[in-house]
Amino acid sequence: DRAIAGAKANEYLQEEALANELAAKFYLNWGKEKIAQTYMVEAYYCYARWGAGAKTHHLEATYPQLLTPILQQPQSSLSLNATTTLTSERTVRTSTSTTTALLDISAAIKASQALSGEIELEALLSQLMQIAIENAGADKGALILNNAETWEVVAQSIEETCKLSATPLDNARTLPASIVRAVQRTQKTVILDRADKDTRFASDTYLGQQQPKSLFCTPILNQSQLIGILYLENNLSAGAFTPERVEVLNLVCSQAAISIENARLYEQSQNYAKQLEGTVRELQQTQQQLQKSFEDLKQAQLQLVQSEKMSALGNLVAGVAHEINNPVGFIGGNLQPARDYVDDLLGLIDLYQEKLPDGDEDLEEEIEAIDLDFLREDLPKLIDSMKLGVDRIAHISTSLRTFSRTDKEHKVPFNLHEGIDSTILILKHRLKANEQRPAIEILKEYGNIPPVQCFPGQLNQVFMNLIANAIDALDEGNADRSFEEIAANPNQITIQTHIQDKGVTIQISDNGVGMPEEVRGRIFEQGFTTKGVGKGTGLGMAIARQIVEEKHGGTISCSSEPGKGTEFAIDLP
Repeated sequence: DRAIAGAKANEYLQEEALANELAAKFYLNWGKEKIAQTYMVEAYYCYARWGAGAKTHHLEATYPQLLTPILQQPQSSLSLNATTTLTSERTVRTSTSTTTALLDISAAIKASQALSGEIELEALLSQLMQIAIENAGADKGALILNNAETWEVVAQSIEETCKLSATPLDNARTLPASIVRAVQRTQKTVILDRADKDTRFASDTYLGQQQPKSLFCTPILNQSQLIGILYLENNLSAGAFTPERVEVLNLVCSQAAISIENARLYEQSQNYAKQLEGTVRELQQTQQQLQKSFEDLKQAQLQLVQSEKMSALGNLVAGVAHEINNPVGFIGGNLQPARDYVDDLLGLIDLYQEKLPDGDEDLEEEIEAIDLDFLREDLPKLIDSMKLGVDRIAHISTSLRTFSRTDKEHKVPFNLHEGIDSTILILKHRLKANEQRPAIEILKEYGNIPPVQCFPGQLNQVFMNLIANAIDALDEGNADRSFEEIAANPNQITIQTHIQDKGVTIQISDNGVGMPEEVRGRIFEQGFTTKGVGKGTGLGMAIARQIVEEKHGGTISCSSEPGKGTEFAIDLP
């Protein structure tokens, strides 16, 4: 809506048309066809005034159900075969007789935009009546709304004077009740071109006394729900409500339905705000607690994303580690007994050879075939290598469990090096060489640091985010480099830890593309991202900052230079 208003204000007709079309598609996909119709009709006429005949043909073929008010006009339809031009005074000229219709629709569009921009209910009702009177050529009108199951006449207008009041429909004496009730019951428009001669409502007292020349009464529908009725009359001329004017009124009523509902919601919100303000005044002693709650709400998004972002990965990693741990424990526990059994069997063979030094010919051939001496030497080595493999798998399982560990409600001592190593293990598949580049080198310069009181799972999320971002930065810098150029100046991520000022510092740096100062200054801003659509949420670094500073009382900073790389430094107490 802001794009439409801006394009209209600056006379970018094609952008106004496109914005209206996109809004119509949005509401159509949402199932709100009546709202979509209003925007699509505006888009249609903007394209027509722009001279885009092919586009209007396309809209007619694709959305005929939305363009029914235009396509079914007998005389006033906009001829797409006509040549439409804009003069310097921004008026419309066509080679057919459609000028009047187009100007009527243009007036309807302006009226719709005026209604859509009004949010105060009383001002909206007054403006709606003024617009209806002006565009319909009426000299009297009334607006009836459904208010909590009670129908009330909320606005009455005579020429340029509009009176706002809430009068129950049953008590109203200034409009034909029989016609209003008929529209309320059937939800169909009633038009009397010769109200004083029409016999359908001859028994109505108001019609008998006032005898208006022309009469128009139409339902106001929002999502197929009747929310109001617009009544207009002309006391000077018969047939005042022509098809062109009816079409304009239909468009105005479509926008009015949306605007009335929005104004009601706004009015309700205003009432709620006043009630809340009164409650706050009465409960001043809880003001501090309420302010804290508001601050907590501001962090709710970050905490929710933080939880959701790692839950799936944490559950997967923990499950894999658990499934690996069981068979590995079984194999590792049986390797030593297996070696003992092998030693016993080899000892038995030695005893047989000692007691029976002269074996038969078949036995000697079998011993030579299996190379008993080599088997006796190699089998213990084979079992030892199996034990090394089991130990390696057990180490991987331990690293996975370290990364995915669930935090407690209080801080616990944690070896940061184990957390960093487990994170590197999770990201190892992204560090390996591929067709575009050699493997990314991880340089560890670990200092002698003690266990840190912290929430290990949350810090692992920070390490994951920083190292993954470093890999992204390196891959981005590799885009314009050949495999040989990268190999000559290899990608590196350096991780350093040391004790400083009674705290621990972790530095994670890369030799990637770096970032300019304007980007670096916003790196921790919630919602800011330099990644493409679908590749980043703009929340990762904001979450990292919250974990380090709010959860652990530490600090996190970033230094970077374009073309030379980026470094993040984390200080923990």
